[in-house]
Amino acid sequence: MFETIEELVVLANNYGSVAEAMIQLEMSVSKTDRQDIIEKMQAQRDVMLQSIKRGTAGVTSVTKLTGGDAPKMTTYLDKGEFLSGDSILKAVRNAIAVNEVNAEMGLICANPTAGSAGVAAGVLGAAIEDLKLTDEQQTDFLFTAGAFGLVIANNASISGAAGGCQAEIGSASAMASAALVAVAGGTPEQSAQAIAITLKNMMGLICDPVAGLVEVPCVKRNALGASQAYVSADMALAGITSVIPPDEVVIAMGRVGEQMPSIFKETAEGGLADTPTGRRIAKEIFN
Repeated sequence: MFETIEELVVLANNYGSVAEAMIQLEMSVSKTDRQDIIEKMQAQRDVMLQSIKRGTAGVTSVTKLTGGDAPKMTTYLDKGEFLSGDSILKAVRNAIAVNEVNAEMGLICANPTAGSAGVAAGVLGAAIEDLKLTDEQQTDFLFTAGAFGLVIANNASISGAAGGCQAEIGSASAMASAALVAVAGGTPEQSAQAIAITLKNMMGLICDPVAGLVEVPCVKRNALGASQAYVSADMALAGITSVIPPDEVVIAMGRVGEQMPSIFKETAEGGLADTPTGRRIAKEIFN
């Protein structure tokens, strides 16, 4: 039905939105009726929101490496003396919460992967609160993110093990930025521009989990990815466009991932995982 972002934008304009184009694709492929598809997406949304609630209340990972930062962000937000925007920091707090729940082995919804589950959920949670999104808008957010994620997965990668963190949290951030543009009233083309703006800034990001665990630096990278999604969405809504077309950005990201040495692909052999502290932590956990 669509293989490129350009084709997706054309379809979205025909159907009225990226979300509707994705729903039609899902109906065609799965032979499932519309209501069932929407209810399944709502169930996944509910898991995302429940993980935000759980993480914000405060959890600690099995290794004790991470946890408790989401409540700190809530306290900081409540003081009202922050430097960046309220919505951005709520998305950051939410993303931390989801990934802390993931590190605690709690229930999360992979979007597109478990290691990047906090980004879209975090942005959606903040948007629900600040933009007063309806049920339909909330599922549209997720269908939009999914449609663009499908293109990225098929033409590049969404896996840190295959393409570095640019492919994992980078893709999650790009998907969230496109979806945020859509529910904020932007056009499918503006969503596509948000994808390009986000991916360009995340390109080259290595995957270097300390001790091979999706905790350090993954939790904070999800948080920063959520903030990136908000800024990219605002840039696209302002009319800023990428000089390099979105589809070419996706292909370039995929090629960078292919050329990346294996030590930077979730092997815990390079980057932060190979620092003295990273090696010490790994030794303490596994010995």
